[in-house]
Order: sequence, then C-alpha cells, then structure tokens
Amino acid sequence: MIVKQAGRRPPWGAMARMAGRRALFAVPVLLMVTFAVFAVAAASPFDPVKAYAGTAGLTASQENLDQLRANLGADQPLVPRWWDWLTSALTGDLGDSSVMRQPVADVIVERIGWSALLAATAFAVAILLGTALGVLAARRRGGWLDRCVSSAAYTLEAAPAFWLGLLAIWFFALELDVLPAGGLTDTASETVTPGQVASHLVLPALVLGVSQLPWFFLYVRQGVADALDEDPVRGARARGLSERTVLLGHALRSGMLPMLTLIGSRVPELITGALLVESVFSWPGIAAATVQAATSVDFPLLAALTVLATAAVLLGNLLSDLLYGLADPRVGFDG
Repeated sequence: MIVKQAGRRPPWGAMARMAGRRALFAVPVLLMVTFAVFAVAAASPFDPVKAYAGTAGLTASQENLDQLRANLGADQPLVPRWWDWLTSALTGDLGDSSVMRQPVADVIVERIGWSALLAATAFAVAILLGTALGVLAARRRGGWLDRCVSSAAYTLEAAPAFWLGLLAIWFFALELDVLPAGGLTDTASETVTPGQVASHLVLPALVLGVSQLPWFFLYVRQGVADALDEDPVRGARARGLSERTVLLGHALRSGMLPMLTLIGSRVPELITGALLVESVFSWPGIAAATVQAATSVDFPLLAALTVLATAAVLLGNLLSDLLYGLADPRVGFDG
C-alpha cells in the first residue's frame, strides 16, 4: 500500500522491500492459480487422450487408449497430477506439451518473444498517443478536438479487439492493399527479416494499441484538466511562464499521476486483447498455444501459460506503484 510522506523521495531500499513483499505475496497466488487450472481442466468435458490421438483415436482399441492415458498421466487423480507437475516445474522441468508434441519450455521460448514484441509496441502506442491526445483535449476543453476524440474514446471502449482487427484487415489489407493481413512474413518468404516483421507488426500493434488507448486518453485528459485549475498552475501562469511550460512542466506531470496507476490495471486487458488480436492476425505468439492447450486440456502447457499471465499481471501492478512513487516525491513504499 502506498502512503504519503512529507516531501522527500523514498529511498531505493524501501522500493526493494516493497518488491520483496510483493514477491512473497505472489507465491501463494501462483500456487492457487496453478491448482485452479488443473481443477478446471479436470472438470472439462474435453478428453486430452482423444485430442492427443486425433483421428487415430477413432480406430484405436481401448487398451491402446488406456496405455496412452497412462503415458500422458491423465489417469492420475487431480491432486497427485498437480503435485507432480509443480515439483517438476520448481526444478525447471515444465513437462511436455501433448498438443504441441514438444517440451513446454520450448513452446514458450519460441513464442513469448513475438507476444512481448506485440504487447510492448501496442502499449507504447496506447500510452504515447493517449497522452498526446489527452493533453490537447484538456487544453481546449469543450473544443472540437475534445468532443471528437472523447466521443471516439467512449465508442472504442465498447468495441471488441477482434472486431477492430477484422475491420482493420478489411480496410487496410483488402480495400487499400497497403499492409499485410496477417502472419509474420510474406507468404512466399522462407526467412524472417526485420523489414517483413515490421510491416506485419503494424496492423496488430495498432489495433491492440487503439483498443487500450481510450482509458489512457480519458485519464490523462481528466488529470491534466484538473491540474490546470489548481493553484500552482495558476500561479505559474501569473508569473508569466509560457503556456507550453505551464502545460508540459506543471499540468502534465500532475495529471500523469493517476494514469501511472492505470498501467498495472490494464495488463490483464492487454493480455486478453493480445490473445484475440494474435488469433485474428495469425501472429505466432502465445495465443495459438493457449487456445490449443485449453481445447485439448493440455495440463502442463495450460498451467505454465496461466502462471506466465498471472505473473505478468502481478508485475504490472508492482510497476504502476513504483512509477507512481518515482513520479511523486511525496509517495512512500513502507505502508
């Protein structure tokens, strides 16, 4: 919890203690999350053995199916299955993915970099564009720009990410034919080049960024608008400071504080939106593996991906608190 302190920047040691407390808190949370994943998967109507066998399972004998079930560990009760996975994961062995036919660690390593690239680019688009539009709208409240962007932001809040993705593909890829519709590289290409990755990244990153933009815009707009009415900003204007200095040096810094707390809270929505956007644009990230793991009841892969997503949410919350403390010298971390 963040507490107010009298006018000095908190020491780095306090920040480290706060991070340590959050890390200890994360341990039971992650344990409960992994157990919940195994419990939900065990109650699922999907049969992991049939999913693994595919069409061959239609003609396989019951003896072969039972042997395959034993090899996959699907014949074990819930608690022993979860405990075996957990003890192996603590030693670095995440198990083998039945649907991907390879170690879970390899699946994650191959895909997480592309998901991180997409999420980071989209987050940068949302923060930078949302901040710029929020400042401009707050400067001329009630003006045409404020009314237009605010209306668009409220509309985008209700627009699903996959719908925005399909709309973007129709307009930019099919109608204008200026950007690729999906994938990581061109269809005929056998190598991955930075240029192709950049061109294929534009649409999914913009769609994911625009889906997150309304919240950053509205927070910055409200925060800067409130700061412009505060006495310190009025005093800065009375001292003859330029409007740009008042806006960027005083109002923006004060108005950005509420937005910093938004960063952590948007991480779950960013992850959910990234899964949808990756699926729409056939981006080779974590999304396809997550969907296949869920539908095939792939216990090891599903648990590892869920832990990864939960850890990202916890880190996002920690990051927002740390950024808030660094931006405001009155904030402390010992509470």
